[in-house]
Formats: sequence, structure tokens, C-alpha cells
Amino acid sequence: MGKWSTSPPDIEKGPHRTRPSHSRPPPPPPQFCPPTPKPWFPWLVPLIFVANIAMFVYSMYLNNCPLTTGEDQCLLYPYLKRFSFQPFQENPLLGPSTTTLKQLGALDRNLVVENGQGWRLLSCMWLHAGVIHLLANMLSLLFIGIRLEQEFGFLRIGILYVFSGFGGSLLSSLSNPSERPTISVGASGALFGLLGAMLSELLTNWTIYANKCAALLTLVFIIVLNLAFGFLPHVDNSAHIGGFIAGFLLGFILLIRPQFGYVSRKHIPAEYNLKRKSKHKCYQYVLWISALLALLLGYAYCLMKLFGGQKMKNASL
Repeated sequence: MGKWSTSPPDIEKGPHRTRPSHSRPPPPPPQFCPPTPKPWFPWLVPLIFVANIAMFVYSMYLNNCPLTTGEDQCLLYPYLKRFSFQPFQENPLLGPSTTTLKQLGALDRNLVVENGQGWRLLSCMWLHAGVIHLLANMLSLLFIGIRLEQEFGFLRIGILYVFSGFGGSLLSSLSNPSERPTISVGASGALFGLLGAMLSELLTNWTIYANKCAALLTLVFIIVLNLAFGFLPHVDNSAHIGGFIAGFLLGFILLIRPQFGYVSRKHIPAEYNLKRKSKHKCYQYVLWISALLALLLGYAYCLMKLFGGQKMKNASL
């Protein structure tokens, strides 16, 4: 009579056979994921919002339509008194006079070039022609700017906002004829810079997005729609285009993110020596360098054309 082995065999599966140790597949390497980044607390964009509102209120206070134009000519004088608006024929956007805006820092090509008031290239983005103009820009600022600041922080969005507005002012000055100068005010150039940065951010961080084509088509539609409004009367579309181009280039520089699957060394335990992906893809570095060169050359060209032409004119005289 036979004897059972130490462990009786499974009748269905047959006798237990131990797989040689050398034929076992190695365990898969552990997967490490960086912690989800916490969103930044947005305080700069709301501060810009409050600053624009405050500047508009001050411009209406300084304008003092009843004193300069006459109580019977001012819109809503019985309710607003000193803060009442200029006549509709003069300012259909419900705001101060051109003289007041120019006094506070509106963009005027002749004053910038001939009088050396280059500070107007920056001051004009904090002024608005009227309530309608102000509301349209501030709603766009809150809708676009807060989300960007939550993702990228106040420093990068602040630089993006200011330099996009500066780019819009440069192109606006170049396209404004010196023979028939007009003033330009508003944060539209900076806001179009935020839109341009959103587009370049999508392109340079392409690998981390899931619905790439849907996001791209939606963003392009919004940009085209906003640019189309620039062809309406009394709208400075050159500032929109200049701000958009500057923001588009700045987005490649400031809003670059690590590629999909990248894990920083600090999130991997010291006992593991794993092969990690590089932080950025090669095309991201190429876009970063190309955008930086294009931005610097573009600013230099616009400044030389704006101020260099006046120097040549003075030399000829």
C-alpha cells in the first residue's frame, strides 16, 4: 500500500510542482506618482480688478463733467453729480472726456515719441474709456485670469499680464498715424495676452492633456471671436493683436510644465534607483528658446521703429 507525500496532490490539478526560481518573472518596478499640486490662492488678479475699478472712479472724479461741460449736458447728473458721464455724442461708452484720459496717462503716440513720455505704454492699460468698456474687460479678466493664477501662481501671471499689455501698446503706437493721432486706453492688450498664453500653454504641454483637439478647437474659436470684435468702430484692434502675440510667446516661456509621467527625485524613496523620464521634452526646449528670441527681437524692433524714426526725423531737421 502506497504512502501520500507530505501534502496530498490535488485530484483536479494534479500533483503540486514547484516552478524553478530562475523561471519566475521579476516583479514589476514600483510606480511612483508626484502629489497633485495644490492650486495657488488667487490674489493678484482680484487686486488688478480692484485697481482698474479704482482708477475708473478716480478718472470720473477728476473729470467733473458738471464743472467742465455743464450740468445740463452730463448724463445722469441728478444721480451721479460730480461722477456723471460726458455727453453721449462725445463718449458713447459712458465715461470721462478724452482730455481727462490723456491727463491720466492714455496712450498718445506723439506724446510718447516726441515728448519722451514712454511711461504711457504701461499706464494706458489701467484706464478705461467708459463703464461698458470697463465691464467687458473686467469680466474677461476674472474669467480667464483667476484660473491661470490658480494654476501657475501670481508671479508668472503678473509678468505675463504686464508684458502682454506692453506689447499691445507698442503695436498700437506703431499703427497709429502721427498725422491723425488718437488716444488708446484699456486692458484689452493684456487680456488678449492671457488668451494667447492659454493657446501656447496648450501646445507646449500637449502631452498632459486628454481631450487635446476639443480643447484646442474651443480655445481657437474663443480667440477668433474676440479678435473679430476688434473690427468694430472705436476699437483698437492693433493693441489686441500685439498683446495676443506677446502673450502667445510668453506662454511658451513662462507656462511650460513637466511632461506626462515625469516624477521628481524627491518623490522617489532613496532605496530605489529607477530610470526617470526627463523633465521636459525636446520640443518644449526648442519652443522655449525660439519664443524667447522672437519676443526679444520683436520688442527691440518695435522700440527701434517707434523711437528711431523720430530721431531720424529730428536729425534731418
